[in-house]
Amino acid sequence: MSQSTSRRDFIRTVGAGAVAAAGTISTSTSASARPMSTPAKARILGANDRINIGFVGCGGRMNTHITHVMGRNKAKGDVQAIAVNDIWETRKKLAQQKTAVDDKSVYHDYRELVVRPDIDAVVIGSPDHWHYAHTMAALEAGKDVYLEKPMTYTVDEARKIAEYVKTSGRILQVGSQYTSLDHFHKAKKAIEDGLIGDIVWTSGGFGRNSTKRGNEWNYKIDPDANPSNLDWKAFIGSAPKRDWDPARYFRWRKYWDYSGGIATDLFYHTVSPILMAVGPEFPVRVTAGGGIYVQKDREVPDTFFMNVDYSDWTMQLACSVTSGKGAPLVFHGSQGTIMVAEDSEAFQNTEMVVTPDRDYKDDFVKKTGAEELKIAVQPFVRGEHPHMDNFLESMRTRQKPNLDAELGYRAMAAIAGGVTAYRKGKVVGFDTKAEKLT
Repeated sequence: MSQSTSRRDFIRTVGAGAVAAAGTISTSTSASARPMSTPAKARILGANDRINIGFVGCGGRMNTHITHVMGRNKAKGDVQAIAVNDIWETRKKLAQQKTAVDDKSVYHDYRELVVRPDIDAVVIGSPDHWHYAHTMAALEAGKDVYLEKPMTYTVDEARKIAEYVKTSGRILQVGSQYTSLDHFHKAKKAIEDGLIGDIVWTSGGFGRNSTKRGNEWNYKIDPDANPSNLDWKAFIGSAPKRDWDPARYFRWRKYWDYSGGIATDLFYHTVSPILMAVGPEFPVRVTAGGGIYVQKDREVPDTFFMNVDYSDWTMQLACSVTSGKGAPLVFHGSQGTIMVAEDSEAFQNTEMVVTPDRDYKDDFVKKTGAEELKIAVQPFVRGEHPHMDNFLESMRTRQKPNLDAELGYRAMAAIAGGVTAYRKGKVVGFDTKAEKLT
C-alpha cells in the first residue's frame, strides 16, 4: 500500500463516528459515540528538539495561544506553529497571517491536520460540543493535546478521553490557566501542612457586568460571513440541526446546543484549581440555581449558582455577568481559612492570608509563630502563559501537567452536574462505580 493511501485510510479511521469538518461524514452520528482506535506512534522529543504545533479552531482564544507560541519561538526557538485549521475562511486567513505557514498547511478538515507526522501537539480551541471529536482524533493520531476548557460538552466524553490518555501515554492539558497560578499551589501546600485543619467548604465565583457593553458573549457578527465561506454544517456537527444563523456561530456560548454557559466558560476555572488543591474526586450530589434576569437574549442563565457536595466537604460557586463584583476565593477549614484572593477572576494580590479560627489561635501560633500567616504569591499577569509553558514542559518530561485528563474529568463531573441540575430542576447525583450522573 502506498504512503498516501495509508494516510487516507488513517484519516478515515480517526474520523469514524465524528463529524468531518468538511461535512463529508454524516452528521447524524454523535461525536461522543465514536469508537476508539489504537494510537499512532508519536515522534520522540529530544531535549533540544523543537516542538511542532498545529492549531484546530482559530477563534478569539486561539489568537492568544498562537501569539504566545510565535513569541516563544522568537525568544527561545524551541516551539513553532506549523499548521492551522478552521471552517471559516476569514479565520483561516488570519491564522495563516499570524503563523506565516504556507498554503498547504492551512486546513479545512481537522483530520488532515492531526495526522501530519511532523506535528507533535495539537492545540484545540473549538466550541465545547466539538472538543471530544477533535481531541480524540488528535490523540488517536499520536499527538499530545492542549484542550481549551471546558474539557468536553458532557461528562461521558470526559471519561472516555481520560481513559484513552491513561492507556495511550499521551500528554493532555485542559486549558484552565488558574491551575498554574502560584496561589493554588501554595494553598495546596498550606492545606497539606494542616494549617486550617480539614477542608469543610470552599467558595468562589465571578462577577462581570457586561450589560452596557452589549451583554456577555455577544461577539461581533461579521456581516460578510455566509454559508459560502463558513461551513455551517461543520459547525453544527453532532448538535441539533438548524438553519443558517450567524448568531449561533459567533455567539455560541449563549446556546445550550453548544455550551453550558457560565458553568463551562467560567466555573471550570474555579472548580479545577480547587480540586487540584483539595484533592481530585467525584461529586456526591450537585444542585444549581439562577436564571435569565437581565440579559434576555440567550438560552443560558446570566446569573448562576452551584453547590457541589463531595464526600466530606462542599464547594459553593456564584457568578453573574450582570453584576461586576465577584466572590472571593476562600478555603474554609475546620480550624481556619485561607483567603486566596478577594476576586476569583483577577488574582492580582501578591499575598494570601491564612487565619486561624478563634479556638485554634494558640495552636496556630505554636505551629507558625504568627497569629496570622501571610504567604507571598506571584500575581496573575496578563500576557504571560505559564499554563501553556507547563504543557510544553510536560511534553518533554512526560510528567503529568497541572490540569491533566484525570483532574479535568473530575472537574467536568461537577460542571456537567451543575448544568444538568439547572436544566432539569433537580438534585443530580454521581454514581462513582458507573461514573455516571444520576
